[in-house]
Amino acid sequence: MANILNLLVILTGIFLIGVVLIQRGKGGGLAGAFGGVGGSSPFGSKAGDTFTRFTIYVAAAWILLIMVQVRVMSPSADGPINLPGASGNP
Repeated sequence: MANILNLLVILTGIFLIGVVLIQRGKGGGLAGAFGGVGGSSPFGSKAGDTFTRFTIYVAAAWILLIMVQVRVMSPSADGPINLPGASGNP
């Protein structure tokens, strides 16, 4: 379960980075960095609002995945904590 959550968090994070880079910001976004026209969006004039909402949803899903991962990965209160490299004798 932990490996699946790790993979989902990584893939969602990479997807979120891509969605943020596609957005058109005040400075023209990534399109302006590569010589594109900063004032126009390749996805239409209403794409800014759509990408903003979509980015919020993806970021919320990423945060939710992180919270689930922390809950799953945290050690139980009744069991001993086994750290890698730690010996059992004090």
